[in-house]
Amino acid sequence: MDPLRAQQLAAELEVDMMADMYNRMTQACHRKCVPPHYKDVELSKGESVCLDRCVAKYLEVHERMGKKLTELSLQDEELLKRMQQGTGTA
Repeated sequence: MDPLRAQQLAAELEVDMMADMYNRMTQACHRKCVPPHYKDVELSKGESVCLDRCVAKYLEVHERMGKKLTELSLQDEELLKRMQQGTGTA
């Protein structure tokens, strides 16, 4: 696969993953903060505050997980390199 095509696929995957994260966050926070039977046309102050907090927590956890997964991936790559060097393979 040529590098340009690989870069395009990676960009498409990133967009898909972000859209999925947004959809999951929207569903989870709506389910948690907004009652199933609407009483008013607009969100109440309590619902708005709940949604703000829910979104902030969701994004914070998503960022932490991304950092941790990146860290683990780098550790795995380093371990693989050391193993390959130890066995003499490239």
